[in-house]
Amino acid sequence: MSEYDATPVGFVGLGNIGKPMALRLAAAEGIALSVFDVAPEPMAELTAAGARAAASVAELAASVEVLSVMVRDDDQVRSVLDEVLAADGMVRVVLVHSTVAPTTPAELDARASAAGMAVLDAPVSGGAMGAADGTLAIMVGGDATAYARAEPVLAAMGSKVVHAGPVGAGTAFKLCRNLMHFAAFTAATEAQRLAEAAGLDLVALGDVVRHTDAITGGPGAIMHRATAAPLPADDFWAGIFGHVRALGEKDLGFALELADGLGVETPMARLALERLGPGLGCRNEV
Repeated sequence: MSEYDATPVGFVGLGNIGKPMALRLAAAEGIALSVFDVAPEPMAELTAAGARAAASVAELAASVEVLSVMVRDDDQVRSVLDEVLAADGMVRVVLVHSTVAPTTPAELDARASAAGMAVLDAPVSGGAMGAADGTLAIMVGGDATAYARAEPVLAAMGSKVVHAGPVGAGTAFKLCRNLMHFAAFTAATEAQRLAEAAGLDLVALGDVVRHTDAITGGPGAIMHRATAAPLPADDFWAGIFGHVRALGEKDLGFALELADGLGVETPMARLALERLGPGLGCRNEV
C-alpha cells in the first residue's frame, strides 16, 4: 500500500499510555501517522518510529482525517477540540481516549457536529502494558458511521473493541468497568490488612490472587447475564448463582470471624455478605 492510500491519522498526548498507543499506529499498515505533544522526548521517539511530528494541534488538524486524543482531563480534551475546530482542517472523527465525565462526550460531539465532525468517546482499559502490546480493550460511544470510519484505527491499538452505543456510552462502559476495578482494589486492601494481622505473607497472597483470577476470570466470572434483574426460579443461572451465594456467604462469614478474632475492621466484607445474594439476583432462600 502506498502512502497515498493510507488513512491520515493524528495522535495528541504521548504520555504513559498514549505513547505506546501511538507507536502501535506508527507500525500499522494503512495508517499515515502524525503526532503532537508538548514534551519533545516522546515526539522524537515517534518520529524515529516513522510518524510525522506536527508543531501544533492546528497543524495536525490540517492534515489528518481521524484524530486520537489521550490527554489528562476534560479541560485538556476541550482545549484540543477548540484548536481542532479553529483550524478548520480535514478532521472528520475525533477519538477521545481520555476518561472524562459522563456528560462531556455529548457536549463535545454537539460542538463538533456543527463543524461536520463527530466525536467518539473511546476510553481504554489495559494500562500501559496493554497499550504496548496492542491488547487494550477500547469502549466506544458514538455515531455508527463515524465508528466504521475509525474502526481500523481502533483495531490497530486494541484487541477488544466494543461499540457500546451512542455518544457517551463508551465513557459509561469505562466507568462501570473501573467502579469494579477500584472497588476490588479497596477490597484487596481490606484483605491485606486481615492477612497481615494473621501473620501471612502479603506478596504470596497477591501471587495467589493473580494466579487464580487468571484461571477463573475474577469478578467477570459472574457477568454473563444480559440483565441485573432478580433471577426467576427456573432460570439457567438460578442454581449456579445459588451455589455461588452459598459458598460466598460461608467464606465471608468465616473471614469475618477471623477478622473479629484479630480485631481487624472489614466493612467491605460485611457489606459483601449482606449484598452478595441480592446482587446475584438470588431469591431469599439459599
